[in-house]
Amino acid sequence: MKVLATAGHVDHGKSSLVRALTGIDPDRLKEERAREMTIDLGFASLNLPGGEQVGVIDVPGHIDFIENMLAGVGGIDAALLVIAADEGVMPQTREHIDILRLLRVPRAVVALSKLDLAPDPDWVALIGAEVRAALADAPFAEAEIIPVSVRTGAGLPDLTAALARGLAGGPPRPDRARARLPVDRVFAMTGFGPVVTGTLLDGSFTLGDEVDVLPDGLRARVRGLQTHGQKRERVAPGTRLAINLSGIELAALRRGQVIARADSLSATRRLDVELELLRAPGSAAQANLPHNAEVKAFAGASETLARVRLLEGASASPGARTFAQLETVAPLVAVPGDRIILRLPSPSVTLGGGRVLDAHPAQRHRRRQGHAAAATLAHLRALADGRPRDRLESALAGAGITTRAALLRGQDGAEAATALDALLAEGVAEEIGTALASRATWEARQAELLEALRAHHLAAPLQLGMNRESARARLGLDARAFAALVGRAAAADALTDDADTLRARGHVIAFTPGQQRQIDGLLRDFAQRPLATPSPRECRGLLGDAVYEALLRLGTLKQVSAEVVVLPVTYAAAVAQVRALIGERGTLTAAELRDALGASRKYALALLEHLDETGVTRRVGDARVLR
Repeated sequence: MKVLATAGHVDHGKSSLVRALTGIDPDRLKEERAREMTIDLGFASLNLPGGEQVGVIDVPGHIDFIENMLAGVGGIDAALLVIAADEGVMPQTREHIDILRLLRVPRAVVALSKLDLAPDPDWVALIGAEVRAALADAPFAEAEIIPVSVRTGAGLPDLTAALARGLAGGPPRPDRARARLPVDRVFAMTGFGPVVTGTLLDGSFTLGDEVDVLPDGLRARVRGLQTHGQKRERVAPGTRLAINLSGIELAALRRGQVIARADSLSATRRLDVELELLRAPGSAAQANLPHNAEVKAFAGASETLARVRLLEGASASPGARTFAQLETVAPLVAVPGDRIILRLPSPSVTLGGGRVLDAHPAQRHRRRQGHAAAATLAHLRALADGRPRDRLESALAGAGITTRAALLRGQDGAEAATALDALLAEGVAEEIGTALASRATWEARQAELLEALRAHHLAAPLQLGMNRESARARLGLDARAFAALVGRAAAADALTDDADTLRARGHVIAFTPGQQRQIDGLLRDFAQRPLATPSPRECRGLLGDAVYEALLRLGTLKQVSAEVVVLPVTYAAAVAQVRALIGERGTLTAAELRDALGASRKYALALLEHLDETGVTRRVGDARVLR
């Protein structure tokens, strides 16, 4: 089912025309009927001559309610532009045309309404010429113009036929497997619970699907699907859709949210965009847009205040196309390719619009002398103008170390996946486990890691390596990305991974000549008196803490308690003797070990307690047995 939205100035007869074409009154609110003016969105369905059913969204034309209009025209297939034949093109007519053009609505049909009030045929022809001039820069510049009268019925069959022609032949909506529904209406049905409506984009929903309610991060399930009162089990993209949700309260739902397949999309507060500012006479853009200006940003059915951070100068002039980064006050949901509209908060006028290039830029772009870095602008140009492969490669370069799912999220489905497979096959990208990055990114981050290790070795030459967690924090990577990076560097023999510590290839603890002389003397003392050695405190006093701890890390010394340290060979011999003695006797006391070793009770007891801690022996009363 295709979707059509009305557009045009207030009191030009949009709702009356919808009612005449469909038999449905789109003015559903009591206040609308009392004021005879559309305030909020109205909805109907139209049966075309060939039997096709079309969803119709009736939008308000009054300047005070143009932001409600913006909630209804996103994702439509065509516009029904209504212009009164007795008045012609008016201010909101031009603003609505600007909005439709900025949203790249591809097709339109113009209804010259209130034909019965036009003075004569020459006047109607004059208004038609004025309309054609107003459409000159729009994608639908050649739209059919059909004079009609709701009162007399004149032209209504011709208008219906023109709508059928205008909607025919368009390409089917692509299914990019990222189903999302911008919510434009919320209500409750007795016995069923909360219902949301909108135009389904980019994918399909099926009964029972688990969905996210974004940007709030809520979870719900699809209980029912309907299109214009008809129950459906599965709905394709481009359909006007009502979803009955379960597992969520009505109070948690509102216009501007997005219903998305679970875990497929995430909200953002930062967007890289290609902006287009209006310049037509009578439109909003009459002055330059300064860097860091505050605007209202409209995406789908949502709106939020935002700051426009220009990336190509201190200001942008009317009619300009430029790159910018939007920083929004409230989170919103968008994907690359989405169209946005910008309006000034005061006066409330449309400023321009643009196309989302990156919905989740990795960082806030820095400006120098009013411009972003050349690499940043090149990246944005690739996103704006490149082939799917170019866009994906540029997105990969800007994403750092990411995942396949995160990179492809918001890209063009199968084309992006094929492009990624090609980049992996050519070695331009590398996937390690679930971590994905360009080869250049992997090499740059690996070089950064190795430099961090070398700096650590220089600052702490007596440490065997750098603490793993400290290295990860230094690089600012999450555990998954860091593990992949370490694995890649270790596979290339660029570093040694000692579990808790990392060290660059070739790093060894090296002592100064003076330190080595002290170490050699101490080790001779240990060899001469293997079970009457100096205490750890005495060793630290002689060598210094750093040298002593280095000897422990290197395995040159073995500390078995706070009071006893021995040579590893002495320790190994003592352990072997303990095993042999218990094997012969069944048990072993500290006194028996003391006598067997010819050592003091301090050494015997320290050794047994250490073996208890390491799981070699187990204490039973005053004796030990093997575990």
